[in-house]
Amino acid sequence: MLFSKYATEGFFDEMFVKSGQPRPHYRALLERFKELNRRDFERKQQEVDLSFLRMGITFTVYGDEEGTERIFPFDLIPRIIPNKEWEFLEKGLTQRITALNLFLKDIYHEQRIIKEGIIPAEYVLSAKHYRPEFMGCNVPRDIYIHICGTDLIRDNDGRYLVLEDNGRCPSGVSYVLENRQAMKRAFPHLFDRMGVRPVDTYAADLLHTLRHIAPRGKDDPTVVVLTPGIYNSAYFEHCFLARQMGVEIVEGRDLLVRDAKVYMRTTKGLEQVDVIYRRIDDDFLDPMVFRKDSALGVPGLVSAYRAGNVSLANSIGTGVADDKVMYYFVPRMIKFYLGEEPLLPNVDTYLPNEKQDMKYVLEHLPELVVKSANEAGGYGMIIGPKATKAELKEFRDKIIKEPRNFVAQPTISLSRHPTYTDGVFEGRHIDLRPYILYGDKVRIMPGGLTRVALRKGSLVVNSSQGGGSKDTWVLFGDE
Repeated sequence: MLFSKYATEGFFDEMFVKSGQPRPHYRALLERFKELNRRDFERKQQEVDLSFLRMGITFTVYGDEEGTERIFPFDLIPRIIPNKEWEFLEKGLTQRITALNLFLKDIYHEQRIIKEGIIPAEYVLSAKHYRPEFMGCNVPRDIYIHICGTDLIRDNDGRYLVLEDNGRCPSGVSYVLENRQAMKRAFPHLFDRMGVRPVDTYAADLLHTLRHIAPRGKDDPTVVVLTPGIYNSAYFEHCFLARQMGVEIVEGRDLLVRDAKVYMRTTKGLEQVDVIYRRIDDDFLDPMVFRKDSALGVPGLVSAYRAGNVSLANSIGTGVADDKVMYYFVPRMIKFYLGEEPLLPNVDTYLPNEKQDMKYVLEHLPELVVKSANEAGGYGMIIGPKATKAELKEFRDKIIKEPRNFVAQPTISLSRHPTYTDGVFEGRHIDLRPYILYGDKVRIMPGGLTRVALRKGSLVVNSSQGGGSKDTWVLFGDE
């Protein structure tokens, strides 16, 4: 009854092949929801919303005039991924993070990929987050990206595409875990019946990954989460992960460096720190090396890192792989380092810094999505078909002035998913951010953050731009 008037409207819909015909892996869920009437459904939704409010599950919107913190909107209809589909995604994501780590090791050492002409040197050397001062610096176990959130979308044919790799400080995993708990409270008997894979080992897997990179000889390393503090948009998540792992959450003022070793101030005196899961960008980590005006970091931290007395996750300098221009070259990295064809394709991408691409981008700007190379959260981008003439002109000028700082992509019609909005179910565009851990082996949480563009027709799913989220169910089977 709840979906009797739902229409796919010609989009690729995750739940329905066409109106009234569910995909096989959604049938059991649909049967369960047929048992609910609208009042029952809304009551469950209200209970979940209230629990999020009580637990303070919030995020911060920078520049928002109505207030800095918001409850993260949550939709009660889960996104479901069958096992076979997930196995394919796991292989593709493992291939991708392996290549990215090999790339980072290479560019901070031999730079073979540049010398052999696979990636033009200018793109690497001009990347905003490239750290030439770390050339030749070895990192523990040769791992640079330990935690990665790779954004995936599906196009109108249902094909998965990689939208970007978040290899610095990817956020959102705490919402994945909280969404799952909320769904278990709302539908306690549904998970076993549906055969949904659990996600609750993530914190243990993360801690295992962090302990794996501890300085050698440390059997019981001290791990901490380093946060910028309460005004950061992901502060809730920083606290959540520290609590889940059973480690301390610290700010820069809680740490000090002596004799190239990092210590934490405690009520019992100083305690040496071995591994720091830092949620602070490179620029703010150490005022003695990077931004001198930063009060967020720890003076001397880089010297301790260089001396091998403390490990950082993710390593310094990983931001170069986070650059949206570098994303363009990831398929080449996979072929160069692994000798394999990429399993998960990129979205077609144009680099305005290339003469031919510049011409195309300027001629087709109203049809394209243009993104700044080093922005995130939906900031610094324009969706051509939705933009005004003034906005298009503004971006045209920016692209001409600073072509290296932009990429352009065709406007993809993201897949849609039934979402409860204003009393009815309607299709809303979604994406997916799986979380990948790289330690003694690659571990990928069976699920991820499904983000939803809550405004009808909008393609921007970011929470900072009014998006919400759904629980993501990966099944043990295919139906």
